Amino acid sequence: MIANIHRRCEKKYFLLALLCLMSLVCSTAIAQQSNSPREKILFDFNWRFHKGGAQGADQPGFNDSKWRKIDLPHDWSIEDLPGTRSPFDSNAIGQVMTGFTVGGLGWYRKTFVVPATEKGKRIILQFDGVYMNADVWLNGGHLGNHPYGYTSFWYDITNEIKFGEKNVLSVQVKNDGQNSRWYSGSGIDRHVWLTYLDPVHVAHWGIAITTPEADEHAGNVNIKTTVKNQTGTAANIILVTRILDDHGNEVAKVTSDQTVSADSAYLFDQHAIVKDPRLWSVDFPNRYTALTEVYSDKKLSDKVKTKFGIRTISFDAVHGFRLNGKTLKLKGGCFHIDNGPLGSKSYDRAEERRVALLKASGFNAIRCSHNPPAPAFLNACDSLGMLVIDEAFDMWEDPKTPFDYHLYFDHWWRRDMKSMLFRDRNHPSIIMWSIGNEIPYMGSPKVDSVAKVLADYVRSMEPTRPVTAAVNSVSPIMDNFFSALDVCGYNYAVDHYVPDHERKPNRVMFATESFPLDAFDYWMAVRDHPWVIGDFVWTAWDYIGEASIGWRGYPQEHNFYPWNLAYCGDIDICGWKRPQSYYRDALWMRDQLSIFVKPPKPSFPLNPEKASWSIWNWDDVVADWNWKGYENRPFEVDVYSSCDRVELFLNGKSLGEKNTDRSTKYRAVFQVPYQSGTLKAVGYDGSKVVATSFLKTSGKPTHIKLTADRSQIKADGEDLSYITVELTDDKGVKDPKAENMVHFKIKGAGTIVGVGNANPMSTESDQLPQRKAWKGRCLVIVKSDRKSGDIILTASSRGLPVQSIMITSH
Repeated sequence: MIANIHRRCEKKYFLLALLCLMSLVCSTAIAQQSNSPREKILFDFNWRFHKGGAQGADQPGFNDSKWRKIDLPHDWSIEDLPGTRSPFDSNAIGQVMTGFTVGGLGWYRKTFVVPATEKGKRIILQFDGVYMNADVWLNGGHLGNHPYGYTSFWYDITNEIKFGEKNVLSVQVKNDGQNSRWYSGSGIDRHVWLTYLDPVHVAHWGIAITTPEADEHAGNVNIKTTVKNQTGTAANIILVTRILDDHGNEVAKVTSDQTVSADSAYLFDQHAIVKDPRLWSVDFPNRYTALTEVYSDKKLSDKVKTKFGIRTISFDAVHGFRLNGKTLKLKGGCFHIDNGPLGSKSYDRAEERRVALLKASGFNAIRCSHNPPAPAFLNACDSLGMLVIDEAFDMWEDPKTPFDYHLYFDHWWRRDMKSMLFRDRNHPSIIMWSIGNEIPYMGSPKVDSVAKVLADYVRSMEPTRPVTAAVNSVSPIMDNFFSALDVCGYNYAVDHYVPDHERKPNRVMFATESFPLDAFDYWMAVRDHPWVIGDFVWTAWDYIGEASIGWRGYPQEHNFYPWNLAYCGDIDICGWKRPQSYYRDALWMRDQLSIFVKPPKPSFPLNPEKASWSIWNWDDVVADWNWKGYENRPFEVDVYSSCDRVELFLNGKSLGEKNTDRSTKYRAVFQVPYQSGTLKAVGYDGSKVVATSFLKTSGKPTHIKLTADRSQIKADGEDLSYITVELTDDKGVKDPKAENMVHFKIKGAGTIVGVGNANPMSTESDQLPQRKAWKGRCLVIVKSDRKSGDIILTASSRGLPVQSIMITSH
């Protein structure tokens, strides 16, 4: 069991500094060059797409002129089905699991030219992710097949490129059969990159940066760099690594030299000391840049920038999880990959916004369930200070669905695990590697042995972080499986924390998944027990698929249609907080206060067959004080509060005070006879008012209110602005019962790429320029073009004044 994950460096700081100083001699003869011979090109634009079979489309002469023009990222499963205005089909193969969305077969083609001036360079083609089972051809030659839909993969296409001529890239994507337990999307849904390299260069994902020792006085930085010499002669290599702070100032430098044989590679191992480093943490996510320069025979042949953070992590049963030597409890949540109305399309801004909203709601950690995320998501976690559990697989050799990854596991797991580890290892946000989730037959000798093989492989490739996995049906039978892990993930097993600690006092454990309704019990266990390092709720963010797990629950049936959302997230698919998120505020943060009302009738039809153990739902409460026809009837009002006590008022009249603390589970319940007006809660710290919360009765909608999360975006063809549309009365109060259809028009340098309203039963199009409001609001997502200019979005609804908002793209 781990006592401290960072290894103590054998050499003292002054010896390392002396070594760095001596190595500077190697650099004196190098002439500095400003231009990098490496060029990395975003390859997302000007593709053609065809849904269905296309015999011969792998060949360059195939006529694709009638195919649809698209840009990446792309997900055909979120698009309207032919002849409909909806992506949902009650007969979809995935049924409830994939939210009644449709997969199938799709083709992508792109014609491009690599300038003749690039001849002599190495050309690398990288896909950040394709769901799933992708076959790739270039100029009719098959580059390879990649089954897993969540790992990045790449090809050296130098020998297949026709320099100065047209090249044709073809990609066939097959999302066939039942292969996922949630919405996966279909297609090339992450970025594609083309990179030009000198034959002498840093290997792909060839830099590994660690900080085995660091405090506020000094940071020991270890940089391992693999340099490839893809020429026919030996090369005298000088490797210079400069460490720059966030202002571009050089704070350390180390130089090494080595003769690298023809057609071979060499691993450089460098050490540097950064004095008085600005440590990376969740509150201050400071990052540095390693500027790697490769000189071959004194000529600059490669330059790579790698962002990293200086920080230490450790785990033990006495102190729990420590970041930079300080104990930190993990306020965690799980999430799937889809971006709501965008489907599985991974735009950088969509990933950044999701992390920012989770951070604003108190989360400091995310479990990537149950697969590696898009690189853009991890970049956002690094820059915003969100800790990450990077997870590899949902299954190993045994299936959860007939056509899932178990078909490929034996042949592919090493390559996919290596892809995750090498691609992601420089992200300071990642604190654990997870080898799997609820693997079938855990506790059996066969599966336990596979767990050990996988865990040992991870440690051999990337030993600076502990290995974990999510285990369900926890019991002593799982001890052998747990023995393969460094930190033990418990799914829905809060009652095992104490007895398991008595049996295994050195075991470090945490809730890899927990029920929203049990949030209080799970978080109190984290607070009370140092060996329990955190709680990860299922889920932090709502998602498409596992439809109605948060209402109708299990067992799942065909008649769940038209439900298509899980409806269990703290935050809904539009990015708006749901009631359980406000309750978690009260658990995690001081002086929080919110009001919700139990409706007189269930919000949706109940499921009489729902299993007793299926409790991913939250209480049926709404932020609504519009109950015409129920005057003077008592309503249950729930107040979530981390204030010392709360007082509730109706139209200025006090309805009494109640304490809110651990003994009340940070809740207060009032019975309130309905009268229209204002329901107001006041929170006190002693005699001091520290928080207020309101619910107001609204009139009928008379206005459309448009609010953009950003009024200025980049004109890069991929940046996004999320615009919330609210239907309000004359006083600006949103009508929580309004469901008007809102129509949109857009002019200028942008397009509408998604609409939504978070209604879990809505089968409306996510693409058309219209959407019904739900609970008084809906969402429009606008994407920039690749030209600067103003973007004007206009919203209209019958009987209401037209409203417009301007976004500037530059």
